[in-house]
Amino acid sequence: MTLLTTDTALVTGASSGIGAATVRALRARGVAVLAAARRLDRLHELAEETGCLAVELDVRDREQVASIEHTYDVDILINNAGIGRAMHSLAKADFEDIERTIDTNVTAAIQMIRAVLPAMTAKKRGHIVNISSTAALYPTPFALYGASKGAIHKLSRDLRQELKGSGIRVSEINPGRVETEFYNVAIDDPEQREKAANPGITQLSAADVANAIVYVLDAPWHVSINQLEIVPSEQSYGGYQFTPIQ
Repeated sequence: MTLLTTDTALVTGASSGIGAATVRALRARGVAVLAAARRLDRLHELAEETGCLAVELDVRDREQVASIEHTYDVDILINNAGIGRAMHSLAKADFEDIERTIDTNVTAAIQMIRAVLPAMTAKKRGHIVNISSTAALYPTPFALYGASKGAIHKLSRDLRQELKGSGIRVSEINPGRVETEFYNVAIDDPEQREKAANPGITQLSAADVANAIVYVLDAPWHVSINQLEIVPSEQSYGGYQFTPIQ
């Protein structure tokens, strides 16, 4: 299913980073976009800039997510909302951080898919794009985060099998290091946060990932890009495999 100006895309985690960049990229193609996130002030700014529709949504609120099925007719879901907590030690992790990470990265992603599938199934047309991570594909020292993204990796593969013959495509995007606000939320200690956020290489921009998402969405109907791994040139693969160009 190539991108059409009659399409409606729902982007979660749209108030910043990859989500906001994806809203901009899709609006540039003339796609109607529902930009969903908790920070409504940022969404209003994005709406003024791009013409998207701001949707206040906490993906962990099951009633809000369930209401999407009867409120919006969604052709494209960009399952982008995510968080990283307990990034350095599962043994020292707060139970609240564990629950928050799994609820946001796994449970909410599944609930979002459940909310949009009935309309897509009825139309025999749709595209679900799950934003995962290279942490789903390679060992990292972030066990909780890796496990949550690993679940999205398996979900994407199994969902393609479950939806065979439905006309609905399922794609997984696996970004490496991206320069976003991710570590501002993921790590509390300022020194550790600064070290993690600045690996000494030129990282991907949110726009780089957004362009990859548009590329996947824009493939002809008979072409399914099931998985796309995108990393900085100076990152060989997941984790901390960084080699600055001399």
